[in-house]
Amino acid sequence: MNISVTKASKEWGVSRTTIYQKISDGELSRTSDKKIDTAEMLRVFGEPVFKKRTEQLVNTTKNTHSNSPTVQECTALEHQLALEKLTTEHLRQQVNDQKQLIENYQQQLTQLHKTLEKANASIYDFAQTRLLEFKQSEVEYEPPSESNNQTIETHAVQKKKRWWGF
Repeated sequence: MNISVTKASKEWGVSRTTIYQKISDGELSRTSDKKIDTAEMLRVFGEPVFKKRTEQLVNTTKNTHSNSPTVQECTALEHQLALEKLTTEHLRQQVNDQKQLIENYQQQLTQLHKTLEKANASIYDFAQTRLLEFKQSEVEYEPPSESNNQTIETHAVQKKKRWWGF
C-alpha cells in the first residue's frame, strides 16, 4: 500500500523534512507517483506511532478498570520522577558550568600573577639602574665654591632678562 509523504509523516510521527532527508540519503525510496510504500516506512521507522498509541490505549484500558486509583498514582509518580530527573540533569549542568568558570578564573589568576612578577622584576631592575646612576653622579659631583655660586646666580639673572626680552 502506497501513501503520501504527509500521511506517512502523520502516522509515524516524524516530520516531512525527516522523510525527505531519508529519501535524499537513499535510506527510503518512493514510487514513480511520489508515494511511499508502507513496507519502506516500516523498514526505516518501525511501527507507526498511531498504531502504537492505539495498542497502548487498548492495553491500558483493559488493565485500568480494576485498579484505576493505583494506576493514577503510578502515573503521577512517573511524571514526578521524570521531572526530578530533568531537574537533576539541569543542576548537574549548572555545576559543570560553574566548575568551568572557576577553572577559567584560576587560569586568568595564574596569568595575572606571571604578569605581576614580570612587572615587579622590571621595576626592580629599573630601580637598581637608577640607584647606580645616582651613585655615579654623586661621585662625579663637586660642591660649588662661592665664586661658582655667584656665577650661577648671575647667569640665572641674565637668562631671565633674555627671556623677558628686556
